Parts: sequence; structure tokens; C-alpha cells
Amino acid sequence: MFKVGDMAVYPAHGVGVIERIENRKISGCQQDFYVMRILETNMIIMIPSSNAANVGLREIIDQNDVSKIFAILKKRDVSVNGNQTWNRRYRDYMDKIKSGSVFEVAEVYRDLTAIKQDKELSFGERKMLDTARSLLVKEISLAKNMKEEDVERDIRSNLFAQSQNQP
Repeated sequence: MFKVGDMAVYPAHGVGVIERIENRKISGCQQDFYVMRILETNMIIMIPSSNAANVGLREIIDQNDVSKIFAILKKRDVSVNGNQTWNRRYRDYMDKIKSGSVFEVAEVYRDLTAIKQDKELSFGERKMLDTARSLLVKEISLAKNMKEEDVERDIRSNLFAQSQNQP
């Protein structure tokens, strides 16, 4: 599925590069592993190649998917359940981030940004908002071959346009 040098996304950790493919004997069975370095943190992750799809390891999105992300960020008719407790919201959003879907990460970022405009986020939610932003910025910048600062500005302007047009 992946070759050395390929960029890939590992759910909740972000974009990384496949640095090597190793064969190791685990419990008497030979198994191939992708050795991936996460760009944001330099963390090294070993993923059994036979289990890569199950853990959500995927290729970087293409440019067509970037427009879908911005459509999610621009969506105005978002209903965020204000009666839901922050810890329940946190669990729901964490599940979305762990799903590995960049579109679900975009929803988390959009929703937490909307909540932040009305009330203060919990520490965990603020951290999750930063994580979602970081995951989006890194992947979009690679997909569009843009500087991360420019991608961040595009994201902010889309969200700003959303909040500016709300009554």
C-alpha cells in the first residue's frame, strides 16, 4: 500500500512520512511494519502493514477534497447542542478526530470554533480545537503545496466569513 518516502495520515496524530518498512518476528510470526515519523511531533510509529487499513492509515487528501473541507467550514446551519455537557461533547469530538476522516476533523474544528464564540471552552476542548486546526493545516498545506501560514489564513477567513454572516 505505501512505499518508503510516501506521506500518509495516521488518525489523531496527523501527517507523517513512511521512513522504512521493516520485517519483524512477533510471537513467532514474520510481519511487515511501516515505520512512520509524524511530522508535527517527530514521533515514530510502527504500524503492521496488514493492519494499516484497520487503524485508519490513509493517503493525503487531493485538491478536490480540500474544497469539500472548506465547504464544511463555511456551513452556516450548524446546530451545536448547547445543553450537551462539555465532557460528552469532548468524547463525541474525540471519536471524530480518531476516525481519521479529515472531513470529521473539519466538523470538529468548525463546531468548537462556533461554541467558542458563545462561551468559554474547557481546557480539553481548547486543546482539541488546536489539534483539529493543526491536523487540517498540515494536511491541506501538503495537498495544495502551500505554506502552512497561508492555509491557516484561508481557514480563518472561511470561518470568519461564516460568523460575520450570522444574525
